[in-house]
Amino acid sequence: SALAGRTSKPLINVEQKASCDEYLALIYISIEAVTEGICSATTPFLLLGDVLDCLPLDQCDKIFSFVEENVSTWKSSTFYSAGKNYLLRMCNDLLRRLSKSQNTVFCGRIQLFLARLFPLSEKSGLNLQSQFNLENITVFNKNEQESTLGQKHTEEKEDGMEVEEGEMGEEEVPATCSIPIDYNLYRKFWTLQDYFRNPLQCYEKFSWMTFLKYSDETLAVFKSFKLDDMQASKRKLEELRTSAGEHVYFAKFLTSEKLMDLQLSDSNFRRHILLQYLILFQYLKGQVKFKSSNCILNDDQTAWIEETTKLVHQLLKEIPPEGEKFSAMVEHILNTEENWNGWKNEGCPSFVKERWVVDDKPKRPVRKRQAPEDFLGKGPDRKLFMGNDELTRLWNLHADNMEACKSDDREFMPSLDEFFAEAIEQADPTNMVEDEYKVVRNSNYGWRALRLLSRRSPHFFQPTNQKFKSLADYLDSMVSKLAKELPKDIPSEEIKTGEEDDDDNGDNLLKESNDSTFQKPDSKMVSNQQMDDVAAKLGAKWKTLAGQLEMKASELREIETDSEDVDMQAKLLLVAWQDREGTQATVENLVSALNAASFTQIADNLNDIDTELGPVP
Repeated sequence: SALAGRTSKPLINVEQKASCDEYLALIYISIEAVTEGICSATTPFLLLGDVLDCLPLDQCDKIFSFVEENVSTWKSSTFYSAGKNYLLRMCNDLLRRLSKSQNTVFCGRIQLFLARLFPLSEKSGLNLQSQFNLENITVFNKNEQESTLGQKHTEEKEDGMEVEEGEMGEEEVPATCSIPIDYNLYRKFWTLQDYFRNPLQCYEKFSWMTFLKYSDETLAVFKSFKLDDMQASKRKLEELRTSAGEHVYFAKFLTSEKLMDLQLSDSNFRRHILLQYLILFQYLKGQVKFKSSNCILNDDQTAWIEETTKLVHQLLKEIPPEGEKFSAMVEHILNTEENWNGWKNEGCPSFVKERWVVDDKPKRPVRKRQAPEDFLGKGPDRKLFMGNDELTRLWNLHADNMEACKSDDREFMPSLDEFFAEAIEQADPTNMVEDEYKVVRNSNYGWRALRLLSRRSPHFFQPTNQKFKSLADYLDSMVSKLAKELPKDIPSEEIKTGEEDDDDNGDNLLKESNDSTFQKPDSKMVSNQQMDDVAAKLGAKWKTLAGQLEMKASELREIETDSEDVDMQAKLLLVAWQDREGTQATVENLVSALNAASFTQIADNLNDIDTELGPVP
């Protein structure tokens, strides 16, 4: 509006459809206005976005030519910071409107413009994670019954078209293809495009064997049937040179069965396929930062790739015209690509090198006074002086300070029986300690207990299906397990009489707690060996016992998810029951559950094993 107000008449006639030249004039005036400081620096980019949105694609091509020609203007300090996001959004909107197969040249121009606009170190335009365009799927005939390959065209041979004399020269008569093409070759050849689309399939064993087989057959066809028509190739090259710069672009392969023989006889088509092999091999062998650790080639795969790479280069050299030159150029480009990959792996450092600032002023020589030998520990006492009497004393307490730190005197971590003695004493019901006064309810004690269990107890890392609502509940479970495993050095007579010293009070209470609460005289806890025997005998029938053990449906689903082996599922069932019941997970209760589930024989065997082992000492 500011620009229109300075003119006597409007720049664009609203009643008539504006032309591209009028739009370009308006954009050019906005650029000059920004330079003179009349309007904001974003004005030209807003105009460009609105113009491209309202114009058809053929006129957008002309407008974008203006954008390409002024790339130096957009990169200047006046416009770059204000308009780079607008230009990127504008180009992305254009790419969404364009067809990659029909507007291939226009799409390429947009990509090249963005490459010229942004610096190389701009990470938003880089494929840092080496992602592939998985949407580029090559469609071909996968139904052998619908294939027309291999059929003899007898009618065409018998009723061939009559050609008048002088209608076609001898050199222009198309030669018949000598390559035997059937549906298997057609299918295997075009299946390889899926591996070029997604190279990660090559790291899978079955996919790699398929790729290896199809590649050997395809390259064998290229090797057996070479292109020897040098004159025709030279004539084709001359036609391309005299075509006044006109080029033909192919966005997708034509996968018709009728074109297969012509494609295999075309030098450019063969070069496309062989170049795809070299690009794939470079990715498989290269070091990519974001490649998964499982993507590793074995020795056989590496040897096959090295051998096939040599074969591909040899086939490229044999393809006319100028095969030697083309192969050398491809090798040079791939070597440059390795440098590009290495730059991305290093985090895309800037290409701009900082200048070394040379100080011409002469520096005065600094004399360093040599330190005394006593200070360096080279004197008769070999003592290091740290500048402070106390630090010097501490530093020289031992000849090797690291070894001194490893000595047994520096071990300050308590043992399990010392730390949990009070908790085990409070867990005994005979002491009648209420839950709110137990040490396991103290958050500071719980934090220290977890650290000690992670360093000294194997139960800390054992998986369990038992759900704990709080840290105190978990510590109660761990205390009950530790009470059964910690050593019991005090005789049972002393526990009964109550005559013990204060220092041994914790161990005696531990012994008393084990005898009175955690293990009853007439009931014994189920051991791991007994659970293994019962699980092996239950097998696939473990769900029948789960009902008698009062297991929830959610717990049964978790067991089925954790393992597919029925024996392991039965073992997980017994472990979950033991964790839930705690001290009540006795042989007697398990036998009762087995009898209720009609597993009488397993229950009798468990009773026999328990009788042989004897009572709990």
